[in-house]
Formats: sequence, C-alpha cells, structure tokens
Amino acid sequence: MSNSFIRSRAPLRLGLGGGGTDTSPYAETYGGVVINATVDLYAHVTIAPSESGDVELYLDDRDVSWRGPVSASLPLDGDLILLKGVYNRFCTEFNEGRGLPLAINVYADVPPGSGLGTSSAMVTALVQAFNELFQTRMSAYDVAHLAYDIERIDLKLNGGKQDQYAAAFGGVNFIEFGPGPGVLVNPLRITPETAAEFEASLVLFFSGVSRESARIIDEQTRNVSGGEAASVEAMHQLKAIAFQMKQALLMGRIADVGAILDESWAHKKRTASAVTTPQLDAIYDAAKAAGAFGGKVSGAGGGGFMMFLVDPRRRRHVVRALEAFPGRVFASGLTTGGAMSWRIGEDLRKVASLAA
Repeated sequence: MSNSFIRSRAPLRLGLGGGGTDTSPYAETYGGVVINATVDLYAHVTIAPSESGDVELYLDDRDVSWRGPVSASLPLDGDLILLKGVYNRFCTEFNEGRGLPLAINVYADVPPGSGLGTSSAMVTALVQAFNELFQTRMSAYDVAHLAYDIERIDLKLNGGKQDQYAAAFGGVNFIEFGPGPGVLVNPLRITPETAAEFEASLVLFFSGVSRESARIIDEQTRNVSGGEAASVEAMHQLKAIAFQMKQALLMGRIADVGAILDESWAHKKRTASAVTTPQLDAIYDAAKAAGAFGGKVSGAGGGGFMMFLVDPRRRRHVVRALEAFPGRVFASGLTTGGAMSWRIGEDLRKVASLAA
C-alpha cells in the first residue's frame, strides 16, 4: 500500500437566507443573493497511486467502489459519477488527455441527501485535491467555478451555485449572483461573540429522510421560467430576506436571525410543492412549540437536515421535542476555513509518468 497521499476536505454549509435565488434562470434574470455559513462537518478526499495500475474509486461511507482501466474518459454513470467527472476534467485539461492510475477515496461526515450542500462540497474537495496534485495554483474563485462547471455542465446535474462557493471560501458569506454569470463573495466580519452566540443557539437535526434536491429545483426552475407569479414573488422575498439576515448577523441579534429564518421558511415553501412534507411540518411545529425562535429545512428542502435557533436556556427543551421524531441531533459549530489540501509522503506527481 502506498505511503504517499494527497488529502483534502471542504466544509458543508447552512443556508441562512436567499437560498434558491442562486439557481437558474432566477439568478441570471433578476440577480440572486445568498447568505450562508460553513460548519465543522466536511467532505473528505484522499488521492494515492493505484496499487493495481487501474483507476480505483471508493465511496467509503456507503461501501461503494468502482475499478476500471486508465482513461481520461471514465463512464459518467453510477454512484461515483462525481469522482469520475472531476477525474475526467483534470486528466483532459491538465494531463494532455491522458488518464492516471489513481486510487481515490471519499466520504462525508453526514448522510447523503443532507441538504447541507454535501455533493457540491465533495466536488469542491475533489477539485482542491487535484489542484494540489497538478499544482495548478487555483484561487478559491477558480476552485468554486470549476466545481460548478463540472457538476452543472459536464455532469448535467441541476442545482444552484452557492454550495461550491461556500465550500471553497468557508466562513459566513454574503454572495451575489448575477444578473448574468458573475459571482461576488463578500465575507461577513461577524464578531467572535456573535459566532459564539450563534453556536450556542444552533440545533441541527437530521430528519431521517434523505431527499433529492434536483426534483425540487426542477419545479422551481419551471415556475420561474413560466412566470408563475407566486413562485417568482416568493423568490423576490427570499432575496430581500437575505439583506435582513445580513444586518441581523452583523448587529449580533441572534434572536432576530431566528425570526428571519422563520419568515424565510414560510416563503421557501411557496417556491415549489415538494419543499416540505407533513412530517417536516410536524417536526418544525414541535421545535417552535418547545421554544425555537425559528428555523428551516436546509438546502432545497424535502428532507435532510433542519436547523433551528433557540435561546440556549431552552435548548434542551427543543432537543427533547426533536428526539420524539426519527432522526438525530448533530453537534456542530461554525468554521472559518474553506477547502484545503495537504500532502503526505512523496510527491504524487510521479504517477504522471504512469499515464495511459
């Protein structure tokens, strides 16, 4: 077994406001605004020379693997399509179209379909790892943009843009999308005291239901493209709420942040019919009844993680109410760092000489 590795990780994110306005065609037409915060839950990647001489791909947390001959055009199918897409793009653009005999292992700290941007964080971590391998000196903007291109163009997976930029930059960010293709990441300088109060107030609950975000985003896209008035107006309201959220965070008013989340969730449910379910509504109502200021289903909706903000003195009451439902409470805090990579052992560029 090789003693040379490249490792990388990228943080997952909580969407705090404006989620959905980063998707096409809304962002290009009207301009989208999102505010999000990364947490200390990660997508992890290890790249090593393949002992077999083939390409070996492993999704460790789901016991899924794939092995095939070295090529820069791995088949884009199956559960490992994200790994294949990043591998193909880097071998094509940065290795003169030649494949490399690599073993790539990935896993995430949360279940699939979490709503925390896990898939995009994984692609971002993979791009960061290959950036380290090929020493391409990409900036955080470059990493995020390439991760987005691989997901949306190469792999034709539907979704927005915020997850890749959150994972690449890390921290609490106010991100502007369009009108047009441009993206601008504005880090928010919240105080250490505000960050500590946010963490003390945060309750993160996995609902026990994984969801498929693409179906929800497809419906939102159809509604906006078709000019469906209620959906478009809900998107406008979500964008306005992102500005309110920015001000509340900068002022350190966490109770107001919770109330804004509550309002945002009401508008989010109007963007597509699949955003919520009776079970999610029951969980949300139970948390509010136990004392939560407010909250939302993370990501596109339909399942996955739910986040709540609560007076820390009422935290145990909210947790107890949530424990009556299938799922589990996760301990998590904010993180300021984005995607990062590092090397263990010898220089892995030696595998380039083994290219097919």
